[in-house]
Formats: sequence, structure tokens, C-alpha cells
Amino acid sequence: MPSLIPDAAAFERRLAGLPVVKHPARQVVLAAGSKTGRLFFLRSGAVEVIKDGEKIANVSAPGSVFGEQAILLDQPHTADVRTLEQSEFYVADAQAMLAGDPTVALYVAAILARRLDAANRSLIEVKHQLQAGESLSVIGKTVEKVQEQLGYSGDASLVYAGYPFDPFRPDKSVH
Repeated sequence: MPSLIPDAAAFERRLAGLPVVKHPARQVVLAAGSKTGRLFFLRSGAVEVIKDGEKIANVSAPGSVFGEQAILLDQPHTADVRTLEQSEFYVADAQAMLAGDPTVALYVAAILARRLDAANRSLIEVKHQLQAGESLSVIGKTVEKVQEQLGYSGDASLVYAGYPFDPFRPDKSVH
């Protein structure tokens, strides 16, 4: 059965057709509580993700997407995304892109599926740690890992989510 995940070249071509927005260092790109109706795909640079005053991730992987959860759940953004250095983003109207472009919709779905899978595995790990009587510090570290997996850290792009190749370097394997 062929994979539903889009090939890197198709995804890169789709992003290349989008407008690019530049943000200087220390600028908020997405603010918690706002509704932008947009998806932001990191083209270059680095950002931090801050939720409830806590930094939950630093993200610098090209292709990382921001704003997808707010769009899919029809709710305001739940975290601030702030640039750490000058950064560039491909920006898309989320509804039009997700509804009208299966390549992007499948890309975002794969990211979210990887996050959920990783969080489920970590939840089972926490349950086993509790049953084994592990210390609170060990359990706390696992809970932090779950928090990262449900947010952005580690898998904001498919490169870090186990995608078999970097969508911005189709000739380079991640493995």
C-alpha cells in the first residue's frame, strides 16, 4: 500500500509558491489568545514557543509548522511563538490550504499523528513508572517529555517526527 505522506519535492514546491514573511529577532509571530487563520512554516531562523509563561520548545527545523492546532480545533492560539533570531516563514491561509491542498493537509496530519503516538508511548511509560514506584523526579522528567511531545519540541517538522527524509533536501536521508 503506498504511503499517504506527500513526497518532499511536492511539499517543497507547494511551500515555494507561498508568500514569505520576515520577522526580526525577539518578535512575536503568533500570540497566545489570538486567531490568525494562518499557518506559518519556518523557512529559516529559530523560534521559541512559550505557553503559560513557560518556554516549552526551541524550534529551528525548516518546514516546522505553527498555528495548525488552533485552526483544526477552531480556537485561539494556545502559545506564543517568538523569533530568537531573524526568521522567515512561508505564510498560508490555513482554511484554504488545508481544505484545498492534500499535500499540506497530509503533512500536518502526519505531524499531529506522530505527536499523539509519542505522547501515548510516554503516557504508558509514566503508568509503568508509577506502578514500579519510581521517584517523583524520574516521573517528572517523563511528564516533561510528554509536554514537549504534545507541543512543538522534537517533532515540529516531519524531519524530527520520523519522516524518512528532509522535505527541504530530498536527496538527503535523515537516517
